[in-house]
Amino acid sequence: MSLPRAFTVLWTANASSNLADGLAFVSMPLLAASLTEDPRLVAGLATVYGLVRLLVTAPVGVWVDRTDRRTLLALANILRGIGVLALALCIHLGVGGLLLLYAVFALVGTMESVVDNAGVSLVPDFVRASELDRANGRISATQLVADEFLGPPLGGLLFAFAASAPIFAMGGLWAAAGMIALALPVRRRRADLASGPRNASVWHEAVAGSRWLLQNRTVRGLALIGGLASAGYMLPFSILVLFVQRQLNLGDVGYGAILAVSALGGLVGSGLTARIRGRIGYRWTIVASLATGAASLLALALTTNPILAAILLAVYICHAVVWGICATSLRQRLVPDELRGRVNASSRIIGLIGLTLSSAIGGGLALIHIALPVAAGGVVFALCSVIAMRLIRADSAA
Repeated sequence: MSLPRAFTVLWTANASSNLADGLAFVSMPLLAASLTEDPRLVAGLATVYGLVRLLVTAPVGVWVDRTDRRTLLALANILRGIGVLALALCIHLGVGGLLLLYAVFALVGTMESVVDNAGVSLVPDFVRASELDRANGRISATQLVADEFLGPPLGGLLFAFAASAPIFAMGGLWAAAGMIALALPVRRRRADLASGPRNASVWHEAVAGSRWLLQNRTVRGLALIGGLASAGYMLPFSILVLFVQRQLNLGDVGYGAILAVSALGGLVGSGLTARIRGRIGYRWTIVASLATGAASLLALALTTNPILAAILLAVYICHAVVWGICATSLRQRLVPDELRGRVNASSRIIGLIGLTLSSAIGGGLALIHIALPVAAGGVVFALCSVIAMRLIRADSAA
């Protein structure tokens, strides 16, 4: 059975946005490196991006619940498209500099927070609950292809042609995503859906979403696991390039090849999640996927064989995609529409904190032994599996 036309429109807008994300992953750091030789200023681009997203996530969740999500999705994509197109024009004309790049990147991070939350919150409006796994799997597969396979090499190729070329392409793709989103049907939201007083402050409403999350056993468990899983992911991946160089004795080409193979595991996970969940349910799919992530990282920490390492990383990414799809679909099923944006935001904040803290911890552990952050990530995922078994009931999505 095909998914509804409205979801196809949403998926198309998401695909255009994801391809722009893939271009940005390569071209923005390259642009920063062309403007300064100071590695702190180049790395600062990612720091600004992460901090901006952390600061705006809570208020964004409130606005996703207060206003028409289709309009937010379209406007956010169009705004970041215009901002990036303006940056590209400045680069082409030889004006502007690192400060302008930082400002535009802060805008991109802010608008991406809006796009991510509004997009996830819109899916249940257009897809039946029984089809959420398949819909989220399709979105995940498209994101992997755009972010991992198409965007980065295309961004590098365009940058080699002209520094402004990938920036123009990014702006056009984001603006196109916004225009496509305008084709979505408008979902009028009743005024009585608000969970608090209509004149409540943004922070009051954000707290209401967090309070609901804490009171719901399953969604609370998903948020806790999400934070720990983010930490478990960043522990090894913050030093993965060094692990590949020192323990696997590979160079830059080998590192790129391993990442490409690992992304294939994500595509497999995107296609299998709905079937697995249909057979054994959310609880055991999540428990099994997290246990698989733990086993793959623990084995990776012990191996020095590049081929085996690539296979283990593919298994790891497969588990991450399965877990992510299940967590998203289950949260979409359980969270009331009027709270969806705020609960998504609260969960995302916990995940961002996990990412931020664990990247520093991973670097410290690597000073002791390069494989220690990888093994530590495996232990974290084993803990996540135990938590999932205890907090996610078999009838969670009933």
